[in-house]
Amino acid sequence: MDAQNLTNQPTKTRFQYDDDEKAETIDEVATESSNLENDTAMGEPEGSLVASDEKTSADYYFDSYSHFGIHEEMLKDVVRTKTYQNVIYKNSFLFKDKIVLDVGCGTGILSLFCAKVGAKHVYAVECSSMADTAQEIVKHNGFSNVITILKGKIEEIELPVAQVDVIISEWMGYFLVYENMLETVLYARNKWLVQDGLVMPDKASLYLTAIEDADYKDEKIEFWNSVYGFDMSCIRKQSIMEPLVDIVDQKQIVTNSQLLKTMDISKMEVGDASFTVPFKLVAERDDYIHALVAYFDVSFTKCHKLMGFSTVSVDGLNKGEGPKSRATHWKQTVLYLEDVLSICQGEALTGTLTVESNKKNPRDVDITLNYVFNGGHCKASRTQYYRMR
Repeated sequence: MDAQNLTNQPTKTRFQYDDDEKAETIDEVATESSNLENDTAMGEPEGSLVASDEKTSADYYFDSYSHFGIHEEMLKDVVRTKTYQNVIYKNSFLFKDKIVLDVGCGTGILSLFCAKVGAKHVYAVECSSMADTAQEIVKHNGFSNVITILKGKIEEIELPVAQVDVIISEWMGYFLVYENMLETVLYARNKWLVQDGLVMPDKASLYLTAIEDADYKDEKIEFWNSVYGFDMSCIRKQSIMEPLVDIVDQKQIVTNSQLLKTMDISKMEVGDASFTVPFKLVAERDDYIHALVAYFDVSFTKCHKLMGFSTVSVDGLNKGEGPKSRATHWKQTVLYLEDVLSICQGEALTGTLTVESNKKNPRDVDITLNYVFNGGHCKASRTQYYRMR
């Protein structure tokens, strides 16, 4: 799966983020509800999802951000980094003479953007050893009097000030909520943000669609059924429970895309990142469905002009409207189905998706998918469990 497109939804939200002032589009679709009963369960939500080695993302999360490679990938993500730069540079009035808190600052790039447009002071918090490098970067660029690097967890540090005017963070993970950094941002908001202060970005939305993906499913999942003549299907059971992060070709899309969940980071409560939502995906052609695909967008709605970006590429799907969008390092998240669904145009796949932090490793994400399909050529009802780690 290596092409750049994903969605063709009916209404558009225009985002401003590119240098040439051209607009990208992402689309919004209303959620339809359904009441479902499921006949078959794939795996167990607790036992099957907890591996014997408990040292997963909960243990290595901060350590992973000590290595420059992950920061290189994020900084070279032009859609991500250029959006933040444009939000700050083109809306300097939101930052000038303000006290800013940068949550999870990494190399300090967002703090540098804020300092450059005249922030009164920026407190940049980073738990990994990259904080030491960020301090050096700040010094080399002449902003030591404006940017203070604080090494530690947001939940454990104390700021030199009682309140901040703006909280900025790039907290989004794969599948939007992987790594659970959103709750850290909400903690900082509740503790330090002045009344009517700004959280940036302030909106995030998660979408779902369905794809045909026979070749890749055979390569990644069914491969384990016979490995050089040996049965390794026990690994297949685990592999299908691990969502795949990859770029999906628009030609694989079989159904409409549906908005699952919109989060208002300025108002939502801690814990709201766990949710259960219904979905209804309607086939746009006769085809097979092998997987569901999730992607997200984020918005900065307090800017002079609406700005943001999507983790889905839009390439000429609206009669050439807008420039070609680049893929982001978040790509898309693919959830392979146990069933192969033969679906006809107009038929609907319905179900619910439950998303919650893993109880033992809160930075991991547990996903429960319930789906029901009653088509002319195929019927299925199943529950599947996935874990991102």
